[in-house]
Amino acid sequence: MHSKLDDVALDQLFRNARSYNRWTDQPLEESIIKELYELMKLGPTSVNTSPARFIFVRSAESKQRLAACVSPGNVIKVEQAPVVVIVGMDLAFYEKMDYLWPHDPSVKNWFTNPDSARATAMRNSTLQGAYMMMAARALGLDCGPLSGFDPIKVNEQFFAGTTIESNFLCCLGYGSQEALFARHPRLPFAEACQFS
Repeated sequence: MHSKLDDVALDQLFRNARSYNRWTDQPLEESIIKELYELMKLGPTSVNTSPARFIFVRSAESKQRLAACVSPGNVIKVEQAPVVVIVGMDLAFYEKMDYLWPHDPSVKNWFTNPDSARATAMRNSTLQGAYMMMAARALGLDCGPLSGFDPIKVNEQFFAGTTIESNFLCCLGYGSQEALFARHPRLPFAEACQFS
């Protein structure tokens, strides 16, 4: 039997968690990034496809390259965050299915159609990016996901010559209250949900 998380944990993961726009200068150790990955990789994906690929942008040179790919309002976020994660999606993820789905590696044939591969990679890498954010919050980190960027430029800068394309970006670190918006409304259950 599983037990419900207590309110302290639920507050940290959901109720009090925010999307941060500014960051303290507290560094993010490599060990916590690796711990984050070890947690998030356990989240479910379709037949364990696990198409997400992650670049943890930390160096000043790499941040400069990434900052040149984002919308003007996101430049300071990229420059200031200790780490910015490029959540990518490998469109040839199915080549790993002999390892990821060892009892029936032939499932790779389900995804050799480019449209099927792209839809599966997008859906499941997005899930994995969300798992990454929840794992980060569980480890006491803050997140600031970004979609305001030029994916073609990011792909050219960070994924050239590969089968990987960018999905979204996410700043990681310890958030600052500076430039933090009041929490925006969410749709109530009756507007977003229904029973059938």
